[in-house]
Amino acid sequence: MLATRPRLILERRIRAAPAKVYAAWTDPEKIRRWWGPDQGPTTRAETDVRVGGRFRVCFRTMDGGEHEVVGVYREVVPDRRLAFTWNWVSAPERESLVTVEVAPDGEGTLLTLTHEEIVPDTAHDYVRGWSGSLDKLARLFA
Repeated sequence: MLATRPRLILERRIRAAPAKVYAAWTDPEKIRRWWGPDQGPTTRAETDVRVGGRFRVCFRTMDGGEHEVVGVYREVVPDRRLAFTWNWVSAPERESLVTVEVAPDGEGTLLTLTHEEIVPDTAHDYVRGWSGSLDKLARLFA
């Protein structure tokens, strides 16, 4: 029997149109405003938003930790859905997959983030990391 890797699903209701929320995931300037689990800065964000294109985000946490993640876009549906691989530069063999879906929700957007195929890893708390990031993203539009 094959063991399955953990999966995380988080939702946020955001007070902005889906196109604006999607842009916050694809525009490097916008990514720098919200990425990361706490108030530490995002020091670099690069995107090539197309299937096969790559992204890179570097951020610093309040405890002084430096983190860098890279990936490849697997699915790009403008204003609706992004799917991309997730690799910590410090552990490139631990690839996982992130899918972000945005859908109209009343006067705003319902964002659903699914992070799957997570390699068990004591160094990264994905629930805390994504929760902090999504909270910051929602505050951009509050």
